[in-house]
Amino acid sequence: MNRIQSLFGIQYPVIQAGMIWCSGWELASTVSNAGGLGILGAGSMYPEVLREQIKKCQAATDRPFAVNIPLLYPSIEEHIASVIELGVPIVFTSAGNPATWTERLQSHGIKVVHVVSSVKFALKAESAGVDAVVAEGFEAGGHNGREETTTLCLVPAVADALKVPVIAAGGIGDARSTLAAFALGAEGVQLGSRFVATPESSAHQAFKDRVVDAGEGSTRLSLKALTPVRLLDNSFARQVAAAEAAGESPEALQALLGRGRAKKGMFEGDMEAGELEIGQVSGQIRQLVPAAEIVQELVREYELLTQGMADQRFHWK
Repeated sequence: MNRIQSLFGIQYPVIQAGMIWCSGWELASTVSNAGGLGILGAGSMYPEVLREQIKKCQAATDRPFAVNIPLLYPSIEEHIASVIELGVPIVFTSAGNPATWTERLQSHGIKVVHVVSSVKFALKAESAGVDAVVAEGFEAGGHNGREETTTLCLVPAVADALKVPVIAAGGIGDARSTLAAFALGAEGVQLGSRFVATPESSAHQAFKDRVVDAGEGSTRLSLKALTPVRLLDNSFARQVAAAEAAGESPEALQALLGRGRAKKGMFEGDMEAGELEIGQVSGQIRQLVPAAEIVQELVREYELLTQGMADQRFHWK
């Protein structure tokens, strides 16, 4: 058992990302029941909705689960109060300063993990006292780092720089990428896009189908002048690309983005005008698979891979 398994009290060091509009109680509880760590994505939830989701998750699993709270979203005070009051054991924070809430959460016995995209921010998170970090590479969906550092480069750099355990994210969707992440120094993996394409995901079916249909090169990191986000190609994404190529100001890009664009796409199913956030690994997803089966298959194939590598040792000459 490694540090991530011990820290969270989970069977497998497999974490389901807390994605907005995709990570409700059904997905989170299913992943936790399968031996991983399920996460509720609070970024798309009003305070009363998050409380309801936490209670439903607690009713559906007696195993640990977490809540992801992006610190740039409104209702942070209410969300923090809810996870403390309702006894959520683990909180993942992102897109903000972890020093703001880490001590308060930990004073209530809550483990805190912060998502980072660089060694600089990883060191700041460790200084803030977090229990672990997620090192999320450029390949990831959702909000991303401006540096465009890939997972292959980011994870070993962060693992070498920190004393706390590291969870790898970005481009991880199967046992092969999981094995690579552990070889790079991670002690856990976080999968987002792979869990979007599941029956349990709260995403709209049209979005799930679009993810399955995605191919190589179907996503692009956009809106770097605001908050970087990886978008699946559609009419809105092409509008953003045209505006960026024309050198539009951050204010103009914000006006183009407007409000509720992600909800329109991922939750309500508008595949052309909506914002469709997904990772590069979507190009490898070919079908909807139940979440528990994803965890089980990952563990089974990981064991086969490690055995296969042991059988194929080579020597430098």
